[in-house]
Amino acid sequence: MTYALLRDEETSRVALVTGANKGIGLEIARQLALAGVRVFAGARDPGRADAAAKALADSGLVVRFVALDVTRPASIEAAAATIEAAHGRLDVLVNNAGIVDAEDGPPSAASLDAVRRILETNFIGALAVTQAMLPLLRASPCPRIINLSSSLGSLTLNGDPNSPYYSARLIGYNASKAALNMLTVQLSEELRDTRIAVNSVSPGYVKTDLTGHSGDLTPEEGARLPVEFALQNERFHSGRFVEPGGETPW
Repeated sequence: MTYALLRDEETSRVALVTGANKGIGLEIARQLALAGVRVFAGARDPGRADAAAKALADSGLVVRFVALDVTRPASIEAAAATIEAAHGRLDVLVNNAGIVDAEDGPPSAASLDAVRRILETNFIGALAVTQAMLPLLRASPCPRIINLSSSLGSLTLNGDPNSPYYSARLIGYNASKAALNMLTVQLSEELRDTRIAVNSVSPGYVKTDLTGHSGDLTPEEGARLPVEFALQNERFHSGRFVEPGGETPW
């Protein structure tokens, strides 16, 4: 997919992508930078962030990595301050940071500590980052929030015996994505009279560390839909849950 380049310093968009040092997050950062967006890539691992920055620089792209651990309020506040000092606004927030846990599982057996860890990153972390970035998003002429969700967060699909997701009983992960979808629904409604569009985007089953590289799509393919929604201009595209094949039922 080709995007119009937005290279002008005054008009090009500013984006923050959380969990952007590898996988889909890194690819979203790359594709946004390719489109001329000034990208802040959040990463909690400095070593991986440096390696990712070098890889992007070798491709002729400039992405600024910022220390960002979505489970630490001070880290989130520092990232917001960095973006405000540099640009005074944020046009695109991609809540991509997410984890799985080997101790997750069906409700009867999942480790409660594992469920807490997953919810802390996948939902509470996204909520905390969103709250911190909202003042910067309100300063944008065309603000967008993209929540990286999953079909595993669909209550409809989880409850359908004919769905391929019916037997995927990971109470922590599935609940975290369902909660993230609730953030999309409620925030979109809360902000309905503003310019801010909020959407849940499922990238599909992507070959990343999170899936054990067992997916059907490459990170490049998985990043295309989130990037498309990040760059959209139409405000009416808000409060939706989408995947590469179309709308996903809540």
